Amino acid sequence: MTNAISRLLVAAAGIPVVLGAVYLGGWWLFALVLAASLIALHEFWLLAKPLAPLALAGYVGAVLSLFGAERGGIEWMVAGLLVTLPLAFLLKGISSTQQAPTASISATVMGAVWVGGGLSFVILLRALDVHARLASFAVVLAVWGGDTLAYVGGRLLGRHRMAPHTSPGKTWEGFFFGTAATIFITFVALYKPKGEPFLSIAQSLALGGVLAVAAPAGDLFESMLKRDAGVKDAGALLGGHGGMLDRLDALLFAVPAAYFTIAAFGFR
Repeated sequence: MTNAISRLLVAAAGIPVVLGAVYLGGWWLFALVLAASLIALHEFWLLAKPLAPLALAGYVGAVLSLFGAERGGIEWMVAGLLVTLPLAFLLKGISSTQQAPTASISATVMGAVWVGGGLSFVILLRALDVHARLASFAVVLAVWGGDTLAYVGGRLLGRHRMAPHTSPGKTWEGFFFGTAATIFITFVALYKPKGEPFLSIAQSLALGGVLAVAAPAGDLFESMLKRDAGVKDAGALLGGHGGMLDRLDALLFAVPAAYFTIAAFGFR
């Protein structure tokens, strides 16, 4: 099976599941996000293995963060994440690994915050008081659309590398294609010319611009970690797409950015 066919099959199977969970929200979305978080964290522990991360502390912090987001909002989400640090400290105190505590604890907290915290904002975005479903669909589709157009534009017209030492395959041409797609999808999804719009034209364009920057930044962040670990993909669970982290990297930066942008516009 070719890489392209593998990617199409995984996308055909996964997209309805993700969009269905976003549509239903509640515990359905929580279950999907929890499963994705646990898998992504496992992949991150493998990437960070030389630093001897304290996996149990990271899992606990991420799960508490997700549960806090579902039941109590952003305050309880942060409280759940904060459990990671003292628990990692305690586990390091009784562990037999020789890795420096600074490296082990830092890697543990980073994994919990990056993955568990990032995915918690999916739950928080879906729990907005107004237009929660619309906003969630818009962000997910804009990130996916931007990523797809960036890939296609880079393959067809890419000449100038964007970050040659971090991710040689990414080009400025692809970035501009992706940016245009992200802003366009966000605007079309969120601005309604008839009746009371969710966001104004300026706000829709601004949110699209934030997503267009945050999503590639998340992609490059994971690429930096993979290059440091000397691997091409974080895993092989999703065939041609790589691992769970390889599919979530853009969203882990984009969704928190979207949540705070929408909150700045007065919607919580």
